[in-house]
Amino acid sequence: MERASAACTARAGVYSGQILKGAKPAEMPVLQPIKFELVINLKTAKELGIEVPRNLLAIADEVIE
Repeated sequence: MERASAACTARAGVYSGQILKGAKPAEMPVLQPIKFELVINLKTAKELGIEVPRNLLAIADEVIE
């Protein structure tokens, strides 16, 4: 599975290439992300005193312990 951030980076590269080839940025369409990822860092949450609800952990794409 491709990470959403990798897909965004790839699209940014395509946009940059089009601009370098002479495309006018003002005339290029604005793209919206098509996938969002929920990544929860439990160590950081604990250090910040945040208790992450179990139902949020259950739907997370990735949980970092």
